[in-house]
Amino acid sequence: MNRTARAFWIDSPGRGGIREVDLPGCAADEVLVRTLFSGVSRGTETLVFRGGVPESQHAAMRAPFQEGDFPGPVKYGYLNVGVVEEGPAALVGRTVFCLYPHQTRYVVPAAAVTVVPESVPASRAVLAGTVETAVNALWDAAPLIGDRIAVVGGGMVGSSVAALLARFPGVRVQLVDADPGRAKVAEALGVDFAAPADALGDCDLVVHASATEQGLARSLELLTAEGTVLELSWYGDRQISLPLGEAFHSRRLVIRSSQVGTVSPARRASRTYADRLALALDLLADPALDALLTGECAFEELPDVLPRLASGEIPALCHLVRYGDSA
Repeated sequence: MNRTARAFWIDSPGRGGIREVDLPGCAADEVLVRTLFSGVSRGTETLVFRGGVPESQHAAMRAPFQEGDFPGPVKYGYLNVGVVEEGPAALVGRTVFCLYPHQTRYVVPAAAVTVVPESVPASRAVLAGTVETAVNALWDAAPLIGDRIAVVGGGMVGSSVAALLARFPGVRVQLVDADPGRAKVAEALGVDFAAPADALGDCDLVVHASATEQGLARSLELLTAEGTVLELSWYGDRQISLPLGEAFHSRRLVIRSSQVGTVSPARRASRTYADRLALALDLLADPALDALLTGECAFEELPDVLPRLASGEIPALCHLVRYGDSA
């Protein structure tokens, strides 16, 4: 078998290329995976591509199998689905998800891959990392039956949260975004849609994922007294301002952060990272989540496509990267 592979690297901010890499031998407790699909998470990955990770967050933002350092050269990514070609007999031939960058083949510990359920197509399974973020966010938020909820920001993470909230009984869920095109995504996910100015207020919970200060300010406005904004946005090296005067204190509003790097304290004693990821993959059996796959390219096109994703020329939630049989 060919012991080389091709990997996408960010050579410097705003510029990437494909490199040939040598594959190590596969030890008894490792697997060799041939990639079928990877996904570009437009928010985080384009921020990394632009060189927007602040120096203070270089360690916290490292992906599990990242090579190189921010701002570059760096091999970055974490949404990868492939087929196990070598490894333990129970895994050979199985379709698996791994938090691995964009690369045609790779060797990782067997414990680093999660088998994709047969009910989940390989292309949809690239969403597992983002749905895992949504699972962790809702463990943090702990919504209740009958809650009035807004999700501000209809990107990949916000839409994933809205998709899971659509399954909660008796809740009012509204996806809020300045882009009217996201109304079709909301419809596919089974939730209502509104522009920021038209969003329903008196919310018990607002999940903010727009990565804009305007979105965060609007999230506070939508809360009922003593309501909570769960902040999922990653601002990178940008500074934002926030209206914490006005009625913020008198209404006893709460802003709480959530981040997938650790299991939510609400479930940390009873759930592992592996449990959380397996749950995310099970939830991806819902075909409605295909609405989050909004673009596709071949792996070889990635150096040309990523700058266009970063600039917004190509609008996308999760951009699917397809790998050919020759990978």
